[in-house]
Amino acid sequence: MNVPGNLKYTKDHEWCLVEGDTLTIGITDFAQSELGDIVFVEVETEGEELDKEEVFGTIEAVKTVSDLFMPITGEVIEFNEAIEASPELVNSDPYGEGWMIKIKVSDAGELDELLDAAAYKELID
Repeated sequence: MNVPGNLKYTKDHEWCLVEGDTLTIGITDFAQSELGDIVFVEVETEGEELDKEEVFGTIEAVKTVSDLFMPITGEVIEFNEAIEASPELVNSDPYGEGWMIKIKVSDAGELDELLDAAAYKELID
């Protein structure tokens, strides 16, 4: 499993790239492999302020539909429209072209509650 060391992670298998007060969020390599072929990603929360662990969207694979959870409190400022047209990007490049949303961080203190790569590896091993 690919678990980049420069990212933060959640117990719900989302990854977060911290850039100042902006977070880019997607699902991990482990999550996409467990879901299988992803056929649809829906995010209708752009422009909304959501609390930590609130649902920001759903991801649909051939066999299942899963909720996507906010790793920390923030405002959804961007949705990756490329995955609307090509949801398979989440499978082929989960940490790159397959990112899902960007949020503006509301409470930077919540970043400390996210897992580092070592802790996330322990979770999935």
